[in-house]
Amino acid sequence: MATCTKTEKIQLHVPKLEELCEVLQNGLKSNFADAQITVVECPDLSQDPFNFPAKGLCGSPRITDVGGVPYLIPLVQLDKVYDMNAVAKALELPGAFILGAGAVSSKSVGMNAELMPLVVTASEGKLAVNGSYLASINPADGKCLQEKYSDKYRDCDFGLLGNLYACEGKPGKVLEVKASRRTGEYSLVTCLRKTLENHYSDKSLALGGTFIIQKGKAKIHIMPREFSSCPLNSNEDVNNWLKHFIVSAPLVCQSVLVSRDPDLDLRVEHTHCFSHHGEGGHYYIDTTPDIVEYVGYFLPAEFVYRIDRPEMTHKTGRD
Repeated sequence: MATCTKTEKIQLHVPKLEELCEVLQNGLKSNFADAQITVVECPDLSQDPFNFPAKGLCGSPRITDVGGVPYLIPLVQLDKVYDMNAVAKALELPGAFILGAGAVSSKSVGMNAELMPLVVTASEGKLAVNGSYLASINPADGKCLQEKYSDKYRDCDFGLLGNLYACEGKPGKVLEVKASRRTGEYSLVTCLRKTLENHYSDKSLALGGTFIIQKGKAKIHIMPREFSSCPLNSNEDVNNWLKHFIVSAPLVCQSVLVSRDPDLDLRVEHTHCFSHHGEGGHYYIDTTPDIVEYVGYFLPAEFVYRIDRPEMTHKTGRD
């Protein structure tokens, strides 16, 4: 991993799943015409439409915020490269299944791109299985170019920043979130986060998992292939640099959210998505509220690990 990889660890509040069902359903109903949250057995995530390299989201659930946006802007720090296998060890969970949102290592890939990490890390003589995707700007037409990471690259590296959910990849009980017809201003992820923040105002909780946008379209961004040579000092600068797209369902999203930052300079929510029709990137919100349908599976994390926290920080570019 990159130098200065100090790891900080904090225990999170973990309510019973049944309690979270009631709390989150009440919150979702203020933002969606239809919303239902139940406790179910995690579906086999190795099957369609997920095709993850692990079966489930259960077993020692934890999240980590690695690096951070200050390593990308105002100007990039290219030495910030991390390895998923080393991250799993830092999380005290070698062999972990890791998903979430991050950036590729430009040293491995030769450019800047969005990363949709899906990795079963190495353990006890077992090699890592990398099912990740990356999304970049196609130089031929300026559109989204989504690729399977392992089709071109053999490492498990990423760069600059990552918001990751890690577990043993086992089956088990999870929260099933169903929501459709958005009536409020918040994305599914933001609504879940704000509901937790409001209900558990004095505690820090985190959820990690995956959801599918089954119908409709969504707004995403993809970072340019080239890092900015000019400092990006404001959210306006960042948004002008990013490339924005409207993409179509079905989209498989992977998300990490935290109700309240326990003074670790966390990015409180981060979601990336991929598809089986070649579109993917950083998810903001659906753009078809009247018809959108979501179904997702989440679990509360027991711990948050802060790896390589930037010493010089800011709040720019964290949307």
